[in-house]
Amino acid sequence: MASASSPAPGVTKIVAHGVAPLRAGQGSSFVLRRLHSLSGMVPVGAFLFEHILISNSTAISGPDAYARQVSFLANLPLVFFLELFGIWLPILFHGLYGFYIWFRGDGNTLAYPWTGNWMYTAQRWTGGIAFVYIVWHTYTMRFTGNDLHENPAASFAKVQAEVHNPWLLAFYIVGLICASWHFAYGIWLFAAKWGIVSGDKAQQRLLRLCLAFFTLLGVVGLISLYTFRERFQEPPTGTMTIVIKDHPAVPHGRPVQ
Repeated sequence: MASASSPAPGVTKIVAHGVAPLRAGQGSSFVLRRLHSLSGMVPVGAFLFEHILISNSTAISGPDAYARQVSFLANLPLVFFLELFGIWLPILFHGLYGFYIWFRGDGNTLAYPWTGNWMYTAQRWTGGIAFVYIVWHTYTMRFTGNDLHENPAASFAKVQAEVHNPWLLAFYIVGLICASWHFAYGIWLFAAKWGIVSGDKAQQRLLRLCLAFFTLLGVVGLISLYTFRERFQEPPTGTMTIVIKDHPAVPHGRPVQ
């Protein structure tokens, strides 16, 4: 008599091959994946929210308003440590571990062209592009040319000079859209993964809100880029005018560059 576990005659046993998924419940991967998900909301997501909807949007009011915002951020207490532990290290962890998860996965959008699969794939690609964009943007704004923490008045002209380059403008637009999508859809993934929102209807409503938030981020960001490029044309001198009063070597109220 054949054993109960033997395959029936004439039936071919199908063995699926592919890349084994990372098991969220085994070893350190559970903790790392949770930290990766959490860091996408705080502090990385909070940084994107502030950078796009608050800091960059002040440019719409002109160079002076933008300079005041840059000066405010530059003069926060312990600003170096705030940037190190609140922006740079979390972005490096979130980005590099995200690449690790991506490369360990196995894309199947062609075999299973469902909406969820395409959105998952878009999340990976936009994350990769946004990571490159943020690293490049941070490096050029903070560590090349004028030090904006020392000279906030040069900030508007510095961004303006970059977006007047057609290639850099295109890179800004692509990076902005990718970062906006990755953050907005990441909110939905975070809520689903952490069990904050359960049930199909609730998740569909949250998804619509996240798509609306993506639209808001993108529109505000594009308006800011338009402002830098087309309005308030500033000479890219990168200098700040200082008025020194009652100094024996300088006439009263004389501006010094």
